[in-house]
Amino acid sequence: KYARARGDDPLKAALASQSLVQIGLLMALPMVMEIGLERGFRTALSDIIIMQLQLCSVFFTFSLGTKTHYFGRTVLHGGAKYRATGRGFVVRHEKFAENYRLYSRSHFVKGLELMILLLVYGSYGPTSSDPNAYVLLSFSMWFLVVSWLFSPFLFNPSGFEWQKVVDDWDDWTKWISSRGGIGVPGDKSWESWWEEEQEHLQYTGLSGRFCEIVLSFRFFIYQYGIVYHLQIANKNTSIM
Repeated sequence: KYARARGDDPLKAALASQSLVQIGLLMALPMVMEIGLERGFRTALSDIIIMQLQLCSVFFTFSLGTKTHYFGRTVLHGGAKYRATGRGFVVRHEKFAENYRLYSRSHFVKGLELMILLLVYGSYGPTSSDPNAYVLLSFSMWFLVVSWLFSPFLFNPSGFEWQKVVDDWDDWTKWISSRGGIGVPGDKSWESWWEEEQEHLQYTGLSGRFCEIVLSFRFFIYQYGIVYHLQIANKNTSIM
């Protein structure tokens, strides 16, 4: 607000340079230098462009989300679990239900939550009146959200073929409507899969459960902030 009152446009320039660093160009600089010294900087520049056209940044961001989720779960609750990915052909189409089982808790849920946060921040945040500042501040987070929500479908062979979409929908509705039970695996029933996903909470310690409760309070904070900005409580900011 102070910069806007003074007409201080260099502030936006500083935000723009910061957003470029957030995208990850600074992390790619060592690779550019290595390729440039070995094969020439023109080749290095062309390799960087080709990598972006092949959506390498999207794939890296998605794989980073997988590591973040399971490292965080292991730090909080301990234990480890083997994820069988199979050894199928590269061009084999993975069904939507399988992608949902693998990436729901680690990517889809977190991506949707971040998207809602970005929308709320764009509506009620300090940059709500300045679209340029909002884009510069949130572009990297929007890139993260898009990568986490759509990468499994972008890199899935025949992911947008209509007949495959119809078959995946039928398979997913059959899976999510099946009841679980003793001896029913997670790939046959949503209920069994859900119990497997929550299994780590049964064996965690007191500190792990406390951290889960504290992290769950973020939804209450979101709700309080939205109600406060909607001014439906007669400007009463009391938590009660």
